[in-house]
Amino acid sequence: MKYGESLFDLIYLLFGLVCGIYILKESRNKAGILMASAVLFLAGGDAFHLVPRVLNYFIESDFSTALGLGKAVTSVTMTIFYVLLFHIWQRAYKKKANRIVRIAVYALAAVRIILCLFPQNGWLENESSMTWAIIRNVPFVLLGILIIMLFYMKRGRISCLRRMWLLITLSFLFYIPVAVFAGIVPMLGMLMLPKTVCYMIMIYNFVQYVQRR
Repeated sequence: MKYGESLFDLIYLLFGLVCGIYILKESRNKAGILMASAVLFLAGGDAFHLVPRVLNYFIESDFSTALGLGKAVTSVTMTIFYVLLFHIWQRAYKKKANRIVRIAVYALAAVRIILCLFPQNGWLENESSMTWAIIRNVPFVLLGILIIMLFYMKRGRISCLRRMWLLITLSFLFYIPVAVFAGIVPMLGMLMLPKTVCYMIMIYNFVQYVQRR
């Protein structure tokens, strides 16, 4: 179990790093640069949690604080990732969202990040509070739904991005049970594996985008 999960985590982080650098190198427009930034933010933020998680399997030491802080960092960088997805949508489809949508994206992201900073989340103790897990994820889910709707409305316009709405939807369906109930049912943590696969497919779609531009 620990070997398989650790190998998967390291492959994901390496995949994200290599693809992020490749996308940045091959970018010919603002959308490509935003995609590279999103990938590097995603993988970089996840590294704060996944690296201590892997080390915790093989080193006899207390990684509770590192794991908790890693979750906090990941929560913030994942939120920024979705804001970057919003900007990618605008640049890739050459369409500026209306003022209400822009305000909603920034407001929901800001509220989510602020809620993640509250000590009641128990990051330093690596303890999961179901109440605060629900509270901090409400604006995040609303942000996700908004991004899903935007990509859904433009599905089919760009072939390599046509399934973005579905991948984002699946990633949230895998993520929410873990974020809310993993403290009670640890086995739910396994849902992070298919969630990560969704992210890897998104990253591959970004690679396809820059290759075709």
